[in-house]
Amino acid sequence: MSEHGHIDPSNKKIALLIAVLALVLAVSETLSKAYQTEVITKQVESSDLWAFFQAKSIRSTATTLALETAQANGLADDPKAADTIAKWKNNVKRYDSEPETGEGRKELAARAKKAEHQRDIVNHKYHNLEISSGMLQVAIVLASASIITNVMLLAWLSGALGLVAIGFGIFAIMGAVLVG
Repeated sequence: MSEHGHIDPSNKKIALLIAVLALVLAVSETLSKAYQTEVITKQVESSDLWAFFQAKSIRSTATTLALETAQANGLADDPKAADTIAKWKNNVKRYDSEPETGEGRKELAARAKKAEHQRDIVNHKYHNLEISSGMLQVAIVLASASIITNVMLLAWLSGALGLVAIGFGIFAIMGAVLVG
């Protein structure tokens, strides 16, 4: 307020700038938290797929060991064991690749790598939006300081930083989408 009780019109503009920056900050933070949740979800998905991959590897190793033991003991020539040995051989192949169900080791590894890639893209979005949010917070502080100090340069710096933050946020969302 000036000495005569009138509000400086530039303060209204700065207050509006602060309101817009705060609105954009709220959107940026909301998107950031959504991406953070998706990062965790994709991490859990990839971990589950790798655990399933490891279980298939253990089954394959155990079946291969049983098959080799049977062959070493001469059971490969025994007609009674032939069906079991054939079943074991098929199981080893199925553990390695099972395109029908997507649950062979090859398919599980591909799915896990895809989930990791998606996690990495979303993680970049999350971190970039956090940077954008930080810039918006600084812009709000600069705008507030310009009201207190009556230094319009701070308001201009605030507006410029706000625009950079908005541009960075848009790039964070769209740029990562283009990459992925």
